[in-house]
Amino acid sequence: MVSAVPVVFYAAEGIRIVPIVRDGSVLVTFELSDGFTDDVRAVIQSGLRTTFTYNVELRYDAPVWIDRTVASAVITNTVQYDNLTRRHTVMRTLDGRVEDSRVTEDVNVVRELMTSFDRLPLFRTSRLEPNRQYYIRVSAQASPRSGAFLWPWNGGPSGLAKFTFVP
Repeated sequence: MVSAVPVVFYAAEGIRIVPIVRDGSVLVTFELSDGFTDDVRAVIQSGLRTTFTYNVELRYDAPVWIDRTVASAVITNTVQYDNLTRRHTVMRTLDGRVEDSRVTEDVNVVRELMTSFDRLPLFRTSRLEPNRQYYIRVSAQASPRSGAFLWPWNGGPSGLAKFTFVP
C-alpha cells in the first residue's frame, strides 16, 4: 500500500493542486479557478483559437542546491469556436500526444475542460525515494497573448503542493 500526505496550496492566482500517490503513480488533480474570465470567453467566442498550457513538475528540495526536478509533463488545452455551428472543439494533449478531443455547445463544459484536471497519472513512483518530501509545481500560460489578455499576471499563474512519499 502506498500513501501520501498532500498539502494543498492555493496560489494567489487561483491554482489549487492535490497530489495523491496510488498504485505506482502520482495522480495530480488541479484547477485554475480564476483562468476562465469574461475576457477569455469573449476571445473564444470571437473564434480565435485559444490555448492554455500547463507545465507540471515533480520536484524535491535539495539543501544548499537548487531544487531538483524528478519529472515533468506538459498539458495543452486548445479550444476553437465555430461561429457557424456554434460549437466548441476542445483538444487536450499530454506531452504532445492527443489525450482527448470533444465537441460541445456548452460554455460551462468548455470552462471545465480548459481549467480542471482530475487524478491525472502523470508520474511513476519508481523514481521516488521513500520518506522524502516532494512537491508538484504547476504553472500556466495562455495564448494568444497581447497586453492584459488572458491573465493579468506576468508569466502566468502558478502554484505548488507538497507531499511525502511513504511506501
